[in-house]
Amino acid sequence: MNKIITISREFGSGGRELGRRIANELGFAYYDKEIVKEISKRTPFSEDYVKNVMDNNPVPLFPIHTGQSFSPMSNAIFEQNMQIYDEQTKLIRELANKSSCVIVGRCADYILEDMNPYRIFVYATMDAKIARCRSREEEGHEFLTDKKFAKKIKKIDKGRAKYYNFFTSQVWGDRDNYDLMVNTTSRDIKHLAETIAEGIKKI
Repeated sequence: MNKIITISREFGSGGRELGRRIANELGFAYYDKEIVKEISKRTPFSEDYVKNVMDNNPVPLFPIHTGQSFSPMSNAIFEQNMQIYDEQTKLIRELANKSSCVIVGRCADYILEDMNPYRIFVYATMDAKIARCRSREEEGHEFLTDKKFAKKIKKIDKGRAKYYNFFTSQVWGDRDNYDLMVNTTSRDIKHLAETIAEGIKKI
């Protein structure tokens, strides 16, 4: 049976880098942004739209009051979101059945629950996340104050949590839903990846 590792992560925590390094250490396939690109190919939606759905509340126009009907627009948005999630589920299962791999985000830990993935959640202090974002600031041509970075990080994490919570009925970041919680604050990602990979080899 293939070994599957899923990475859930706070924005700026270094979870993407950690996942990529773990995959390299183990010789596993690595999937992250490729999932968004492939879903876009399989649906009528652009990559930007697919990514936006995954980073936000999937049903922003869900009725507040019992008995309130959907408007045609909210129905359409809900159906589009469900279409993206259904395609996401199919794709992630295809990738997991193909070979041992590391999958970042996209509710993979929940979707692949029956395959018993090793579920990792990566987090860090806000100062550490801002510092990591700051180190990549020039790369993204984005120059923000610490206050604005913190606001951006909180917004992205809130969106990820809403998306995950809605489709899984679980709480994003709740330690009960993961096998390993990794705090990257003041830690070397490369060393962490090597250590985690060695542990996974013994499982």
